[in-house]
Amino acid sequence: MSFFSKLRDRLTRSSSKIGAGLDEIVSDAAVEENPAQPQPLAEPEARPGVLGRILGRAPAPAEPRRELDDAMLEELEEMLIQADMGVETALRVTANIAEGRMGRRISATELKELLAQEIARIMTPVAKPLPLYPKRPQVVLVVGVNGSGKTTTIGKLASQFKAAGKQVVIAAGDTFRAAAVEQLQVWGQRAGVPVMTAPEGSDPASLAFDAMVRAEAEGADLLMIDTAGRLQNRQDLMEELAKIVRVIRKKDPDAPHNTLLVLDATTGQNALSQVETFQKLADVSGLVMTKLDGTARGGVLVALADRFGLPIHAIGVGEQIDDLDAFDAREFARALVGLGD
Repeated sequence: MSFFSKLRDRLTRSSSKIGAGLDEIVSDAAVEENPAQPQPLAEPEARPGVLGRILGRAPAPAEPRRELDDAMLEELEEMLIQADMGVETALRVTANIAEGRMGRRISATELKELLAQEIARIMTPVAKPLPLYPKRPQVVLVVGVNGSGKTTTIGKLASQFKAAGKQVVIAAGDTFRAAAVEQLQVWGQRAGVPVMTAPEGSDPASLAFDAMVRAEAEGADLLMIDTAGRLQNRQDLMEELAKIVRVIRKKDPDAPHNTLLVLDATTGQNALSQVETFQKLADVSGLVMTKLDGTARGGVLVALADRFGLPIHAIGVGEQIDDLDAFDAREFARALVGLGD
C-alpha cells in the first residue's frame, strides 16, 4: 500500500470525515426535493450498451445533486471550520468554489473534486522536501511541544537519510527525559546512526555544541538535534531553546541550517499558536505534521499553509519507518476529502 493510500485509509476510519460530510451536505438536501419536479441540470440516465445488455449490467444510478446556493455554502463553511481549517481559510475556499457556479446543481463527487482542487492550490507552494546543503555538518534543530512526535520523527528522518547514503549524527538534547534518549538510541541502532547523549539533567546547549564538534570531526553530512518537548507557557524551557540556538551559533553562525517544528495533527487549532511562538524563538524553517492517522481534522494543515506559508517537509500517519513521507499537496488534498487516486 502506498503512503497516501495508507493516509486515505486511516483518515476514513475517523467518525468526523470531511468526505462523509460532503456526501451529507449534498444528499440530505437532495432527498428533500420533490422527485416529481423537473431536474434540468441533472445528468440524463445512461442507456446500457450492447455488452452491458448481454451481461445484464444495469446502468449506475445517477448521483444525487443539489443546487449550490447560500444555504449549501454555509453548511460547507461550517463543516470546514469543524475540520480545523480555520474561519478565514474556510471562507476563502468556499468563495472560490462558489465563483461562477451559483445555481448549478452539483454532486458530492463534483464538490469533493472542487474542494480538493482548492486545497491543492493552497498547499502546492509549501510542499517542499527538506533542503540539503553542501555545508557539513548541516545542523537540523527539531523543536515542538510535549508529545508531538519529535523523537520518532528524528529517528525516521535519520533512517531515511542514512538509507540515501548520508552520514548522520543524532544529539539527544532532551536531557531531562530518559525515555526520549532511550527511544532515540533504539532508532539509532536500527539505522546505524550514532546517538550522542549526556547525563540526565545536563545542559542541552552544551551537548549540542559537543555534537557539532564531533559531527564536524567525523565529516558527517547531517547533525539532527532533539530538544525537550516544551510548552509555550513554560518560559524557562523556551529560554533554554533560545540558549541552544545561541550556543551552536558560536560554532557556526549560520546554524541551525534547518529548524523543524513537529506538530501533532490532533491538537487542531492549537498548532497555529505553536507556530507563532516557535517562529519567534527559533526561526522555524519548515514543518512536519504527525499523527494524521489519529484525526480526520487534517484541515489544520491547510490553515497553516494558508496563514504562514512555511514549507511542509513531511507528514506522518503512524509509528513505522514508512509512516513518514514527503508531503504531496495533490495526494493529501484528495485523501483529505475522500477521493481515490
